[in-house]
Amino acid sequence: MTFDGMAAHVAGGLSVRPAEVSDKARWDGFVSEHPDGTLFHLFGWGEVIERAFGQKRHHLIAERNGTVVGVLPLIHKRSRIFGDGLISTPYCSYGGVVASDDGVARQLEDRAAEIGRALSVGAVELRNRKPRRDDWLRVDTIYATFRKPIPDSDDAVIKSVSSKGRRHELKKSLRRELAFVIDTDIDAFYAMLSESYRNLGTPIFSRRYFALLREVFGNAIEVYVAADQDGPLTASMAFYFRDDVHPVYTGGGHRARAAQANDFLYLRMMGRARERGARVFDFGRSKRGTGSFDNKRHWGFEAEPLNYEYKLITRSEPPNLNPMNPRYRLMVGLWQRMPLGISRLIGPLLGPHLG
Repeated sequence: MTFDGMAAHVAGGLSVRPAEVSDKARWDGFVSEHPDGTLFHLFGWGEVIERAFGQKRHHLIAERNGTVVGVLPLIHKRSRIFGDGLISTPYCSYGGVVASDDGVARQLEDRAAEIGRALSVGAVELRNRKPRRDDWLRVDTIYATFRKPIPDSDDAVIKSVSSKGRRHELKKSLRRELAFVIDTDIDAFYAMLSESYRNLGTPIFSRRYFALLREVFGNAIEVYVAADQDGPLTASMAFYFRDDVHPVYTGGGHRARAAQANDFLYLRMMGRARERGARVFDFGRSKRGTGSFDNKRHWGFEAEPLNYEYKLITRSEPPNLNPMNPRYRLMVGLWQRMPLGISRLIGPLLGPHLG
């Protein structure tokens, strides 16, 4: 699980060492109590990624006098196609250090750079929400995240939608005979998500990956499906963390757009989140210049730039797996035209190389 030879480093009473499975409860307790902690800093992500994709964890934990004062989740994402990276956290929107002070954070980041050099990765990548270091290369122009408080009623949600056209579509969805279902398995969800991914030109992860998320995160996850009399239209896997609800994975089939099913799903999801005591809807990250980015703004969310920071090791520039990159547009177009069944078969072989 950890890099050979990377034993605990002690300086000035601060110990930085590889985290073990036995640290999980203390790790998650620290993340849950710290204002900078996010869903994607939880220990379980490393467990799932390692089991589903075979990518190796190199999580670091900092302690002072036996008390946890900082954590840094790190995954060695290996890819013969796109090169290796040491990332916090791959396949996720957010990452980076959670620490009690800047000194602890820098110790963890510097140790990550040491591991990156020992592994000869292309770069160490920290997916920060806020800027951290001026001596690392920062990219803040590609991704943004979208968060805002959940209005206190469905009517208030509708009024908060800033786009008149989007608000009209949302109201139309309520006149349809759609059902909102809290699903007990992931079959309908995976069918909808895999179709959506194919249509976007993105390889889908394996069904096993999503099953492991359910297994590891338990009641912190709910799967929601919007359906009509002919079956599922769209679905989402939503994660609850502190006061937030985060629909990390959402996708619809070919009938979803005409039925305004995604608008219906988001409205009902916010209502369900209120029932569970959540107060913030985290719409997640989107790339600038995409339909997803625009749709979230039309829902009344403001874009918050994400500050991904890189310590270049063997690369001369940060990785750019953005599908808007002209280098990958042909690949995306080919995937979009692939038969759905084949995309579900091949996707899980390619999905771990992305993210």
